[in-house]
Amino acid sequence: MSALSTHAPWATPLPLILTSVKRTDMIDTTFNGWANWETWNVSLWIQNDEGLYNEARRLARFGRTYQDLVMMLRDCGSKETPDGCRWDDPAIDGMEINEMMAEL
Repeated sequence: MSALSTHAPWATPLPLILTSVKRTDMIDTTFNGWANWETWNVSLWIQNDEGLYNEARRLARFGRTYQDLVMMLRDCGSKETPDGCRWDDPAIDGMEINEMMAEL
């Protein structure tokens, strides 16, 4: 019997089976689903502080944006969240915050 005998189980060609594999080793580049910590932080404060929530909701109903909320907060003397993230931090994803405000 030769090494390539058709009777050897390892010599029998197997059908190719394609499967979908979900990679779980990919690095998550978001912060709790948000673009970054700054975006997550201001979103967290807006959604969990009743006054900020109501104001953001009111602004969004009139087609206003996060930038309008930032200007209103600045006029009221607030420059940052209680844990130190500036409302106007350039790292904040304004589009993402606008989408969140539209859903309030």
